[in-house]
Amino acid sequence: MAKPCNSPRRSGVANTAATPVIAALVTTLLGGCLSLAPRYERPAPPVAAVWPQDATTSPATPAARPASGLDWREYFADPRLRVLIETALANNRDLRVALARVEQARAVYGIQRADQLPSLGVGGNQTRQRLPGDLSLTGNPYISSQYQVGLGLSTWELDFWGRIRNLKDAALDDYLASDAARRALALSLISQVAQTWLSLRELDERIALAQQTVDSRAESLRIFTRREQVGATSKLDLTEVTTLWQQARALVAQLQLQRAAQAHALQVLVGAPIDTSAPALDTTLDDARLMRELDPGLPSSLLEDRPDIIAAEYQLRAAHANIGAARAAFFPQITLTGSVGTASSALDGLFKAGSAAWTFTPSLSLPIFQGGRLVNNLDLAEARRVESVANYEKTIQGAFRDVADALSARRWLADQVTILQATQDAQAERARLAKLRYDHGAAAFLEVLDAQRDLLAIEQQTVQTRRALLSARVSLYTALGGGSRRMPPADAPDGPFARTPRLGVPPPAGPAAHSMPKVSPQ
Repeated sequence: MAKPCNSPRRSGVANTAATPVIAALVTTLLGGCLSLAPRYERPAPPVAAVWPQDATTSPATPAARPASGLDWREYFADPRLRVLIETALANNRDLRVALARVEQARAVYGIQRADQLPSLGVGGNQTRQRLPGDLSLTGNPYISSQYQVGLGLSTWELDFWGRIRNLKDAALDDYLASDAARRALALSLISQVAQTWLSLRELDERIALAQQTVDSRAESLRIFTRREQVGATSKLDLTEVTTLWQQARALVAQLQLQRAAQAHALQVLVGAPIDTSAPALDTTLDDARLMRELDPGLPSSLLEDRPDIIAAEYQLRAAHANIGAARAAFFPQITLTGSVGTASSALDGLFKAGSAAWTFTPSLSLPIFQGGRLVNNLDLAEARRVESVANYEKTIQGAFRDVADALSARRWLADQVTILQATQDAQAERARLAKLRYDHGAAAFLEVLDAQRDLLAIEQQTVQTRRALLSARVSLYTALGGGSRRMPPADAPDGPFARTPRLGVPPPAGPAAHSMPKVSPQ
């Protein structure tokens, strides 16, 4: 029977061959490459691959652009609106709260990352003790002194099972989710400012139309008053003209009240004093230059463009990482503690030859009985993952509906504007003919009154519908994640948290960081 070869040469060769394997194994374990987190796979979107048929429109014009790459400064053409949005982004208090939360999440990530590294510190101490005689080798009591100074290694956990690394990954995902939520809030703020500004413009146009009606009816009242005084018309006709004039004045007062409320809302959104007085109406709500045309693309693009969907997916990834940390808690924990320095019984002997001292204390801890704490902690992590999946899918469904609603509104409101404009032209002609017939004695004044009432109503409705169409376009820009890829990070040079990134703490996620890796099915 052959005996194993124990020659020094053969053993040396074997040891030499095994050394790289052992080194690689140790490096792998110490590097925390082992992770017990479940493999992440992006859930399939619970929506159709195309937009609803009733929301589709004619092919996009050559000038149409995807919303995600279109900055709000490019989308909104009116310089006054741009100033309002820029002021709101700089002063809105809700956005400041979101920015502070991003900074908090960044700090938490930095703390979790630091747990992966050993903690070193320099310290020194002096110890004096009295030893009683019955414990002394000489039988006599004595007092001893000891001085130490050195570099100490605090308790450092070797992350064999990836517990600390998964906690760090979860903190990173939470940090990126908070920054995506901050961008979603900024996009919502842009939309709210634009919508409120459009409401102000609508009310300005409606007030101008109503005021024109007041002036026109005031002139009619003056004429009818004179005619009634000379007996050329009846008291009834004068009363009807007076009623129309008062109704127009009441409408102006009502619209002014609505405008004041919208102006107050805009002040709060912007977060700074602004001039909300009615501007000169050099452009109207039917001006095609107010906004750019948008290409809605496909529903799948929402996964990469909507900040709220991006935030929900980062939260889902964080839930996966927390499961890995909860699983790792079932396994042994190995920690290292040590120090190196000098020690002496006299202060002047600390740095003499032979005073070197060191300690090294590895320890192992294996959980045996925790009263169900570890099991319930894992169940909690699993339940939170289920919740995160449902929240992610719900966010996608909500985004899909937002876009579909905005597309449908853009399509059908455009048709309504065309119909209402034609109706308004016809109604204006009717009012002109009714007045002409009355002047020639071919019609009663009641016919003129009805025509004028209907004309004012259709004018007001047309302006309202034009504003609704523009609001639908703003909603579409927001629903498609407009400009989200071009929003600056939370610590941009001109932002409230501008500074040099700390070691190991990445800057807030930019466009590249928000492009989630696609994991192929197993």
